[in-house]
Amino acid sequence: MAKKRSSRIIDKTPPTHTDILSDAGLTIDDIKILENRGKRAGFKDLKSYLFHLSAQSHTPPQSNTSEEPLLVPQPILEFKTRLGETYCGDSLGLMQSMKTRSVDLIMTSPPFGLVRKKSYGNEDADKYVEWFRPFAEQFHRIIKKNGSLVIDIGSAWKKGYPTKSLYHFELLVMLCREFGFHLAQDIYWWNPAKLPTPAEWVNVRRIRLKDAMNYIWWLSPSPFPKANNKRVLQPYSGSMESLLKNGYKAKLRPSGHDISEKFKRDNKGSIPPNLLALANTSSNDAYQRYCRENNFVEHPARFPITIPKFFIKMLTNRKNLILDPFAGSCATGQAAEEEGRKWICCEMNKDYLLGAKGRFIDDEKNVNGKTKNGKPKPYLIYPPLMHEIDERNVKLDPKGGEKRLKDK
Repeated sequence: MAKKRSSRIIDKTPPTHTDILSDAGLTIDDIKILENRGKRAGFKDLKSYLFHLSAQSHTPPQSNTSEEPLLVPQPILEFKTRLGETYCGDSLGLMQSMKTRSVDLIMTSPPFGLVRKKSYGNEDADKYVEWFRPFAEQFHRIIKKNGSLVIDIGSAWKKGYPTKSLYHFELLVMLCREFGFHLAQDIYWWNPAKLPTPAEWVNVRRIRLKDAMNYIWWLSPSPFPKANNKRVLQPYSGSMESLLKNGYKAKLRPSGHDISEKFKRDNKGSIPPNLLALANTSSNDAYQRYCRENNFVEHPARFPITIPKFFIKMLTNRKNLILDPFAGSCATGQAAEEEGRKWICCEMNKDYLLGAKGRFIDDEKNVNGKTKNGKPKPYLIYPPLMHEIDERNVKLDPKGGEKRLKDK
């Protein structure tokens, strides 16, 4: 009796690289991470990136002082200044070539994890921590033991809901638990000029407050990074100046604080809080004029140079090395140059670096955030409930703004 032929159809199609990786135990998420890394590094597809990794693993890199395989192509030097260098490309490639424990401060504002995509290439909030992990590996390797990592990061809202993503907190937890960073302090940048957003929840349905705060995580490999807050003192308030002039009777306050005679000592300024009040309203500084005059693209999400300058002054000394791996328009480089520090900036978008050169051109009109006499502008902060409202005329929506209400 003839054997019955099997009805199973044998697939003679050659396995794809995805099939091979799956057989090797990689999950779909692992493969997507590799694809994203290859895309960031400039490879047209995953296959090309894998061939590159294979070649790198068999060829010891000659210029890599970290003794690790170069997994990402080296960025290209765009321009140099007296103290700094600016590169175009993936900063992972740059950091892999840097010496271990060689950087005093990493000061950066990475692409935020937003739901809505921006022109500067922000990452998805849900995948942000995984995207950031290879950068964290390099940060931890190249920062000096007494150095600092300062990350300016904005929050994100969940798509379609008036509730917030936890991605920036998850990033912080990952940096501390997985890589051993210490949270030196959580600092908050308040932008008084920020528009009321998100508009749907703030302006239309009136169920949330204006989101005007950025988070700044100050981290270090050590619990004791070098720092001195005497370098960033603020002017005394009017009441403190009066106290210093007229004297103060030492006594124990109801709160339990013992106010001694030392309280009357003039320390040439007050210690700033962990709330930095700084409006991001510059519209005609040297960088912007340079971009307009040369038809270069202005980076849409710049932080004012006072933010990096604050941390540069407090956390580093002259001739220390500062790195910004997500440089954008190179505001960190400008701040470092002005403060006499060596610096390196790296940015993937060459269009932004064309305009960044304008930050290093002497310009007497460059008075970003200052009055004509050169002093920063102070901001008026109202205590809560200063504006009296009759709540009988302002009803609460029992459904919490789930649906838009018609204006009466």
